[in-house]
Amino acid sequence: MTKIIGLTGGIGSGKTTIARLFEAEGIPVYIADDEAKKIMLLPETIAEIEQCFGQEVIENNQIDKKKLSEIVFNNPEKLKNLNSIIHPLVKKHFDDWVKKQKSPFVIKEAAILFESGSYKYCDKIITVIASEETRVKRVIERDNCTKEEVLNRIKNQWSDSQKISKSDYVIENESIIETKIQFQEILKKLKNLHY
Repeated sequence: MTKIIGLTGGIGSGKTTIARLFEAEGIPVYIADDEAKKIMLLPETIAEIEQCFGQEVIENNQIDKKKLSEIVFNNPEKLKNLNSIIHPLVKKHFDDWVKKQKSPFVIKEAAILFESGSYKYCDKIITVIASEETRVKRVIERDNCTKEEVLNRIKNQWSDSQKISKSDYVIENESIIETKIQFQEILKKLKNLHY
């Protein structure tokens, strides 16, 4: 039975860096956010989102992500509505993907692993953390957004301490050298889970 290792962390913590380290070791990685974006391009998803949020979030038969983000990140109830549409679709896609893998364990990388409840289906959980200052700087550089927008997104996610309390492993991702050392230690432990 393939074990599912959840990989999470707040925005800008560096989850993608860790996911790439796993991929470099030949371990299958499922990036939930990327798959969710693909699912949001499907006509049936677009129709459901239009029904829930109205015509103003649709532009040329596609979802206007900027408008939708403005709505959901300022309204927890609307965010919950969006998640109730997207999460079940991502879960089904992930379950189908896992069945095709031959590895003893796979990585499920998800920013909102805890918030979505999908942590319940993981055998082990790794949380990636970094200081708020580092995270804000990374996201501003990556997404070309304002500090206020980043802090708003951070506010909508669980705090690091909440995540750490439910995690098996924690990677402090400030310096890549230190991060790689921590990663190798965790990888060794994960490989030993199966013997």
